[in-house]
Amino acid sequence: MSASRFTMTLPVDAGRAGRREPLAYRMMPVTLDDFIGQRHILAEGKMLWRMITADRLSSLILFGPPGTGKTSLAHVIANTTRSNYRQLNAVTSGLADIRQVISDTENPILTPGGRTLLFIDEIHRFNKAQQDALLPSVESGRLILIGATTENPFFQVNKALISRSTVFQLHPLTREDIVEVMERALGDRQRGLGEMDIKIDPAAMKMIASLADGDARVALNGLELAAMTTPVNEDGSISLTRETILDSMQKKTSRFDASGEEHYDTVSALIKSMRGSDPDAAIFYLARALAGGEDISFIGRRITICAAEDVGLANPQVLSIALDAWQAALMTGMPEARIVLAEAVIAVATSPKSNRAYLAINKAMDDIGKGQGGTIPLHLRNAPVEGMKELGYGEGYLYDHDYPQGISGQTFLPEDVEGTEYYQPSEQGYESKITEWMKKVKDIRQNLNNKKPARTGKEI
Repeated sequence: MSASRFTMTLPVDAGRAGRREPLAYRMMPVTLDDFIGQRHILAEGKMLWRMITADRLSSLILFGPPGTGKTSLAHVIANTTRSNYRQLNAVTSGLADIRQVISDTENPILTPGGRTLLFIDEIHRFNKAQQDALLPSVESGRLILIGATTENPFFQVNKALISRSTVFQLHPLTREDIVEVMERALGDRQRGLGEMDIKIDPAAMKMIASLADGDARVALNGLELAAMTTPVNEDGSISLTRETILDSMQKKTSRFDASGEEHYDTVSALIKSMRGSDPDAAIFYLARALAGGEDISFIGRRITICAAEDVGLANPQVLSIALDAWQAALMTGMPEARIVLAEAVIAVATSPKSNRAYLAINKAMDDIGKGQGGTIPLHLRNAPVEGMKELGYGEGYLYDHDYPQGISGQTFLPEDVEGTEYYQPSEQGYESKITEWMKKVKDIRQNLNNKKPARTGKEI
């Protein structure tokens, strides 16, 4: 592109049947004033708002679900910047296209300003080599990158590009935002449906906004399809009924992606809901993961880990339930596996909780990692051959079953960590009984250490 400034040209057509571009395309915003939603980054005074209005852009990555305005925002920037503007789609473009843009940018005739603002849609589709090709020009500032992606860029975009860019997350539009988008389309005679006398009540508008699930494109496409396929009344108006709208809307689908961010977010929400003792939320996120095609073995493993980490000894049986459910789910497969997994999820969510076993092993591993392993006391060491016994291996070991209540009072930890309490049971569930027993054990040991214990058996 030889022009130093890009201006977006939107189609204008006065005839109902003559419009070819979708309504969502025709209603794409041209200026920041046209843009609806994403106030957390585009409200007046916010960082991105300042960058655009001052035309002081640096490389940035826009990520968020479909229909939240990533491409629209790029077009707004294109109509605002004084820089040369180019656009690529990672689905259809390759390394040669990237090199051509870089070459044109370095050509003073084609790019008098010496820099190009390059918008790359679906940037996560570029492989490592293609993304790496952008680095030198992005680093030098000759290329200002605007990457758009529906995937979390921290997983899908090279760290080198991320470190040279500002990342902005776009959220699903609110129902109020989507209603505003539709109202603007219904009132716009040049680009929208304003030339058509469309009758639709506010409740129906809210229903469309709800069905769109934060995606403005889905809402506009559904509104347009309903309007274009509904017969005109005798008075020239078009009445959009609830039935017509429901029939025209796309089926609401989950944004779950078993290999992307939704994979991690959904499983994280499932675990935290079980940990937080909310069975309803836990079942919801289990259903979301299963509907998205999540691997049932992965789900079973995470439930089992949660049973061990978060329920622990407050209810030891839950670990067995989770493990059995994992195995049963693999043996039965879907759709029956959903019932087995649901049982395990509810069992974990509704059980008393304790993470004391988890904390105990973490503390012990931390001490070992710091070199506080110490030396295993001789009386605890094994002496499989006679020569080792002569060195003192196993000498002085007390066989606990030979003592009243099975407690000898001897010490077991190395001197370096003697007296450290790694496991401190809670008062939750079965662990409250453990607390009582360990207090009793502590008292017995203390009494035995205060006086020479009477032996009931022989040393081993």
